[in-house]
Amino acid sequence: MSEQRDTIKVMVVDDHPMWRDAVARDLTESGFDVVATAGDGEQAVRRAKAAAPDVLVLDLNLPAKPGVQVCKELVGHNPALRVLVLSASGEHADVLEAVKSGATGYLLKSASTGELLDAVRRTAVGDPVFTPGLAGLVLGEYRRLASEPAPSSDPDEPRAPQLTDRETEVLRLVAKGLSYKQIADRLVISHRTVQNHVQNTLGKLQLHNRVELVRYAIERGLDDE
Repeated sequence: MSEQRDTIKVMVVDDHPMWRDAVARDLTESGFDVVATAGDGEQAVRRAKAAAPDVLVLDLNLPAKPGVQVCKELVGHNPALRVLVLSASGEHADVLEAVKSGATGYLLKSASTGELLDAVRRTAVGDPVFTPGLAGLVLGEYRRLASEPAPSSDPDEPRAPQLTDRETEVLRLVAKGLSYKQIADRLVISHRTVQNHVQNTLGKLQLHNRVELVRYAIERGLDDE
């Protein structure tokens, strides 16, 4: 383990102390730096601003302030923050509300410890991470919303730039929620080449991370295949 990446700083927010402590312990034992925990929404906002985690593992059902509001406030305060919702609810409305409030991913509490650790790692690098089944729901819903006529079109919004066929292909797979490694395997190209295509696409579209890229792809219907 000579070449370790920078330790990922994580904060765990859940109103059940035993669950919160167990998640924090699992993360710590796996090499994450748990910089703070919180048991209610107000506390979560206050402590997250002070502790500046890279990833916030957030329950939605919180006293004092709901999880979606916590997410909205903290992502608004620090757009670089990644939020992974860890919830008992797989309800469509809860999932979509979380994503709209700025969450990068959504995992059900029925996930295994291994799935949670992998999700936190992927969330930290900006991968949209969802419990299987929820990714399709989010993609489909965004597409449905995007197909409705916008109330008012922004005149400053530039026209969609031209992407190459390969960039479009990679973007389509990103929209489906595949990781870089899965895309590389699917297209029989290197992980580095996938990264380059994604970076080029982000640059052309003037987007900042994969979550924005996914939303762009869905709006263009690129996940529909």
